[in-house]
Amino acid sequence: MSQPVQLTVPMPANLAKLRFPKALDERLHHLLDEQGRRGKLTAAEKREAEGLAQMANVLSILKLGAAVKTVKG
Repeated sequence: MSQPVQLTVPMPANLAKLRFPKALDERLHHLLDEQGRRGKLTAAEKREAEGLAQMANVLSILKLGAAVKTVKG
């Protein structure tokens, strides 16, 4: 039977300064605009958009963790 494991990972202080690369952000917005215009994306475009959105979400979560650490001191 599996047991839960909790890990504590130190957050680098400069993590809050990370930004989603401009080219990737532009590509994601382009794909979302295309979806809005055409009503759907090709399978490859959908996979790409989902991957970019996941990357943006992970970066947001990491930045939030760094911000919380900064507030807590």
